[in-house]
Amino acid sequence: MKELTAKKRDRTRESRGEKPKEPGPEPAAAAEAESGQPEEDSGRQDLNTLEDIREHVKQIEKAVSGKEPRFVLRALRALPSTSRRLNPNVLHKAVSGFYTSNAASKEFLLSFLEEPMDTEGDVQFRPRTGKAAATPLIPEVEAYLQLLLVVYLTNNKRYTEAQKVSDDLLQKISSQNRRALDLVAAKCYYYHCRVYEFLNQLDAVRSFLHTRLRTATLRHDSDGQATLLNLLLRNYLQYNLYDQAEKLVSKSVFPELANNNEWARYLYYTGRIKAIQLEYSEARRTLTNALRKAPQHTRRGLQTNSVRTGNLAKFNQVLDQFGEKFQTDGTYTLIIRLRHNVIKTGVRMISLSYSRISLADIAQKLQLDSPEDAEFIVAKAIRDGVIEASINHEKGYVQSKETMDIYGTREPQLAFHQRISFCLDIHNMSVKAMRFPPKAYNKDLESAEERREREQQDLEFAKEMAEDDDDSFP
Repeated sequence: MKELTAKKRDRTRESRGEKPKEPGPEPAAAAEAESGQPEEDSGRQDLNTLEDIREHVKQIEKAVSGKEPRFVLRALRALPSTSRRLNPNVLHKAVSGFYTSNAASKEFLLSFLEEPMDTEGDVQFRPRTGKAAATPLIPEVEAYLQLLLVVYLTNNKRYTEAQKVSDDLLQKISSQNRRALDLVAAKCYYYHCRVYEFLNQLDAVRSFLHTRLRTATLRHDSDGQATLLNLLLRNYLQYNLYDQAEKLVSKSVFPELANNNEWARYLYYTGRIKAIQLEYSEARRTLTNALRKAPQHTRRGLQTNSVRTGNLAKFNQVLDQFGEKFQTDGTYTLIIRLRHNVIKTGVRMISLSYSRISLADIAQKLQLDSPEDAEFIVAKAIRDGVIEASINHEKGYVQSKETMDIYGTREPQLAFHQRISFCLDIHNMSVKAMRFPPKAYNKDLESAEERREREQQDLEFAKEMAEDDDDSFP
């Protein structure tokens, strides 16, 4: 019966056009296919990464030959996405493929990488063949490839090895005086300091940064100046050297041609310095500009609703919850100073809500220790111009004054002027940041041959006019 049933099943499949299943270890074959799929995907991803590195090297070489730094910017702009795909296999092939004429540098860089495992179907990466293989790498390409190794070692927390590679890289860069190397050098300075920061040796590079800043200023290297100034400010703030940081800011000029990221860092550091020096108005202005220039897709920080609404209880709750985080970020001192702003905002909200209120009620609403503390705080708020009120010390209450018409003062005019100035500054910076095609100004200009031809035609036309004038006389 089983055989007849199997035969009927096979006939039914043949009539439907289906093939009978062949006996065999299907689960094992499927498992082999599944296990080989990740290897193929990783190999394809490594090949794409190597092709991207080859393209970036071409962009850098094009920038050097054509003296167009915007091509270097394209390669450096893709550095974050490229660094996430780096692995020993990719770096080993890249170093072996590009360092074809410098065996010493090649061996030095390969000593920090593991030997890749040979796999079937592995494609050789040979970006330099023929005569190109015998020519040495230009300093810009060599610095870029070595920078990739520094980034890879830093991302994998191999800081001691990254320090050795970065020290060698900065020694090579310091001996060069090439304008095309400035953009790559600025990025190398940044990662060099990051490595030393992870090793808790940030003070060791301070004198080096001062030397490079002096050199960048003399060479009018705006990108290097901006990066080195920010690195020095970060270095000082890391060790709470606010006086030295303020002197550096006062005696240096931040280049206007710096990119938005460097401007955002500089404004953030100067805002921290101004806040420590109790210049809160200037600190607020610089920090607000830093937020405007910072990337908008990043995650926002803690909410500041407690500061805006004057809720001291919520402020203390946030301080207890995130105190360790604030100490790690080095902003705990500034957060503690915000407590006075919270109380001042609370006093302003109370003054707007009540025309007359006792000091005991103010102390209760602001969670102060006693009415005497509330009296001192309200008196200081009145003296600073935060509120318009008077204190009755005998009866212990605060009497708010009638609010005056703000449009009768100069405040609307000043606010309007401030907004116009801000819009004009944005327009001026946008015009400066605009990029134009190379030699675009020559499109409407005539060449020398065209000019000679036009002058010749003008002379001939002038002669014809003169002959016509002569013929017109009798």
